[in-house]
Amino acid sequence: MNVFFVASPLNYLAARRVALDFEPGSRCVLVYYRDMSPELVEAGAWDVVMPMLWPRLWPMPGRFGRVHRLVDNLEKVAAAIGPCDEIRIHSPVFEPEAINYFLRGLPKLTGARRAVGRLLPDGMDSLRRYPMGLGRLATQCLRRLRWLYDRRLVYAVFRGDRMGSDAPFVDRIYVLQGFPHPYPKEKVVELGPLVERAPDGKGSAGLSRALLLGQPLASSGFITEEERAMIAGAISQWLRDSGVQEVCYKAHPREAAVREFAQPHYRELTLSEPLEMHLAHTRYDVVCSVASTALVTARQIQGAGCRIASFGLERLSNLDDGARARMRDLLLGFGVEVHTADGRRLPAP
Repeated sequence: MNVFFVASPLNYLAARRVALDFEPGSRCVLVYYRDMSPELVEAGAWDVVMPMLWPRLWPMPGRFGRVHRLVDNLEKVAAAIGPCDEIRIHSPVFEPEAINYFLRGLPKLTGARRAVGRLLPDGMDSLRRYPMGLGRLATQCLRRLRWLYDRRLVYAVFRGDRMGSDAPFVDRIYVLQGFPHPYPKEKVVELGPLVERAPDGKGSAGLSRALLLGQPLASSGFITEEERAMIAGAISQWLRDSGVQEVCYKAHPREAAVREFAQPHYRELTLSEPLEMHLAHTRYDVVCSVASTALVTARQIQGAGCRIASFGLERLSNLDDGARARMRDLLLGFGVEVHTADGRRLPAP
């Protein structure tokens, strides 16, 4: 029996890959919360799909509303699961009380022998560990006192990484294919591509297709007009040299008047859905921009078969030298090609 807690499109895509590749034939319940849009959920792909209100943000009316919400969530998920022998709880993090109480509470309500935790990839949060200090450990101990209010609210205390990678109840950590991670090898399982690509790796009509993400950098004063023209030209030349024949330009919401890096032959892309959802069901051979964090999102969703490239990061005046270096190292760490404003590619680490 599997329960997947997802808070973002990336969490959802990873959960779907886990369900398909590692849990075929098993009953799978999807619980979504926070920023996850139900529009992304594939009809018929899950046995049960249900929302969950975050207790701290949406407590129930009256005294102890937050605790009542915790209990209400626990009861609803347990009802969706039903009687079972073992529960595998998949989540991007296990420290928050809204998730942690399920580890001990669900077995009590379903008759399961045990529940184990399995970490889902969570974007840049999966790149490093988040050691908990004494304050967080003390908070965990205080959360155990809720057992006095309701015997089903037993907090699973653990030390080390707050995501749960060091916790004794976590027996598996899923990571994205080809991405760096700080987790122990014996727990790590690498996922396949989150999005299936066509066998020939081409876009529509057999053309090599690129997505260019616009940014309002010159209009914001972060680069000069001369630098904007240089970067736009370098991107255009690189796309031609890469054999790209179809370029879709996704303008930034603040690029109202001028598409700063567009060329006349680019096709403007207008979306009625979040970019993550578009990337989840649309394959690209290339995704590029200047320094958009969406490049990291594209790398995670599109997988290793898609080339991701950044241009002109060194020219951004809104970043100091340290911030530029951190951004550059982050992009390179994710396998993003980093090019200068005039098109020269920086070596990978």
